[in-house]
Amino acid sequence: MKAFAKKNDAPTSLRHLATEKSNPKSARLDALSTRKLITVINKEDATIARAVAKAIPRIAAAVDKIAARLKRGGRLFYIGAGTSGRLGCLDASEMPPTYGVPHTLVQGIIAGGPAALTRSIEGAEDDGAAGIADVRSRKIGKRDALVGLSVSGRARYVREALLEARKRGAFTAGITCNKNSALIACADVAIVAETGPEVVTGSTRMKAGTAQKMILNMLSTGAMVKLGRVKGNRMLDLQIKCEKLQERATNLIMEETGADGASAAKALKDAGGSVRKAVKKLNAKRR
Repeated sequence: MKAFAKKNDAPTSLRHLATEKSNPKSARLDALSTRKLITVINKEDATIARAVAKAIPRIAAAVDKIAARLKRGGRLFYIGAGTSGRLGCLDASEMPPTYGVPHTLVQGIIAGGPAALTRSIEGAEDDGAAGIADVRSRKIGKRDALVGLSVSGRARYVREALLEARKRGAFTAGITCNKNSALIACADVAIVAETGPEVVTGSTRMKAGTAQKMILNMLSTGAMVKLGRVKGNRMLDLQIKCEKLQERATNLIMEETGADGASAAKALKDAGGSVRKAVKKLNAKRR
């Protein structure tokens, strides 16, 4: 195991992290019936939203900072290792089809590279130099935002990436699930959702992972709303990639304009598949 050479590289011991402690509510998990063990998981999952709610002020602050940079032509990056990295890549990949933005606007970076999306890359989270290199290779700078995800806050790859991004003038946010996380000192805005001990001790892909996904939903959705990519609660810039989205787009036009199905479908076709343009044209006719 590598020694931690710098003060910043001395994260809290795992045994002192809440997410690593044994959960007394699931102490006899292996002795329970299937229904009872699933009920234990469900009851613990019910606590996640409350933990995330306590972090709303910090989440809102991060949304405003991210949106401000995107409006100035910047980009949003997520960076993480393991489950955290996969969740960031997942959220980033959903932005183009949902909001019609370029795939370069929101990007996910995972320790170990693309191969780590489908299998574990051992030791990748401990490689701080790789985190720095990934920030530099993408030329992350003062117009950009970088969100680092690490449940424990110990992932050197994420911490070093955040520190490098800060040096380069980017806005940085950190998402963690421990109040004494080393990640907190590395970010401009630290988002802490204290989800507590997992049902299976240390399996942070469970409650902690769910909390991270919820926070990512808020960050990206909030930023897209601020960018004008949502009207009311409707995504007028969705990209039509399949039959389901074709129907969804037609329904959105009908709801926004009061047009019947045939008229909405024709307007969508005439607008080259742009819901926004179709709505604008139909509404102009109604005036």
